[in-house]
Amino acid sequence: MKKIVDYVLSVIYLIHFGLSLLIFHVIQVVALNVFGKKVHKVTVDCLNFFLTYGLYLTGSSISLINRATLPDDRTIIFVVNHQSTFDIPAIIWFLRKYYPRFVAKIELSTGVPSISYNLRKSGAALIDRKDGKQAIVEIARLGKLIHDEKTSAIIFPEGTRTASGKMKPFVAGGVATLLKRAPGALIVPVAINGTGRLNPKGIFPLRSFSKLSWTVLPGIEPAGKKIEEILAEAQAAIQIELDRK
Repeated sequence: MKKIVDYVLSVIYLIHFGLSLLIFHVIQVVALNVFGKKVHKVTVDCLNFFLTYGLYLTGSSISLINRATLPDDRTIIFVVNHQSTFDIPAIIWFLRKYYPRFVAKIELSTGVPSISYNLRKSGAALIDRKDGKQAIVEIARLGKLIHDEKTSAIIFPEGTRTASGKMKPFVAGGVATLLKRAPGALIVPVAINGTGRLNPKGIFPLRSFSKLSWTVLPGIEPAGKKIEEILAEAQAAIQIELDRK
């Protein structure tokens, strides 16, 4: 019976998901080209609101938890564990105040309505994982951008998704490059839990009635610390949060 419910609710949510991407793609294009970047960002925030809270259609619970007091006038690098495609809309919505931009694989820059367009137009770092030099240049560009604007970047230092919830070691290169170009940035861990269980074997079917949470944890001051120490501290903080569930 549970599998039948999973299939039915998955169909309902994925229709909502697909229609949202298609409708907001058109809205984004109009907003950016007619009204400019500020209005475009509002449309992106609205899209991610609909994608996030649309997960209620699967019967899932959604918790957005803030355990940190974050500065409004400082560059932030959000270091996040990665479980699922569904990690991303809630992060954008939850952290919208900080104008987050992603370090994302270049394959996502084409072919996906709304998402590809926003990645290309937002200033995200679109990296070719087969070309280390290109990846470093892109991440460095993003680091300078967030430093100049006092905005934020989101990076998944595991490098790939781990649906099991057991994190892979954090890789230092991307965060180190961001910090080199944004040396005053605050490192803020974010723990995501439950999205891997929501879709452990691809996008269909989703597991209905999952418990999903996104938790912003206290920031880490990077001054005087090696990048390996910073990432070890961030990963340990995320693991403690994951172990609460």
